[in-house]
Amino acid sequence: MLKRRTFEKGIKPMIIDLLVNAHYYETLSPRIQQAFDFLRQTDLAALALGIHEIDGRALYASVQTFSTHPLAEGGWEAHRRYADLHYVVEGAERIGYAPAGSLAAGAYDADSDFMPLTGEAAALVPVPSGAFMLLWPEEPHMPGLAVDAPASLRKVVIKIAV
Repeated sequence: MLKRRTFEKGIKPMIIDLLVNAHYYETLSPRIQQAFDFLRQTDLAALALGIHEIDGRALYASVQTFSTHPLAEGGWEAHRRYADLHYVVEGAERIGYAPAGSLAAGAYDADSDFMPLTGEAAALVPVPSGAFMLLWPEEPHMPGLAVDAPASLRKVVIKIAV
């Protein structure tokens, strides 16, 4: 069962839930509402791979297909300018998660808004088809991990400028 996270004392932890419950989170920001509208109103199974602008570079989707991989082949990442909304269209993945500040940060690349990190996961969260994970800037995550064994995955990652 997927659980909704709540905010406490100014901390914004990642959120995982099913797309059918997105209405609980749309009030977080107009861009988050636009992102959920895009996911609900688009034929994601037929959408071409690659980048699709929703609101220019302030809000855009990256459609991806790949084979999930073992934890040992994963890599930590975080961003500063964008929140990530990962939505699994077909298949399932685990996403490694660690609270902000809990891993050692590498050199930030401002051009790609990418920061590699090292350390151990606080959780390996299963994300099945029809579910999303919303990660805030600076929240370390390791996407694309196999649930049991490597398998095909189709997902959409929406980048939300903050």
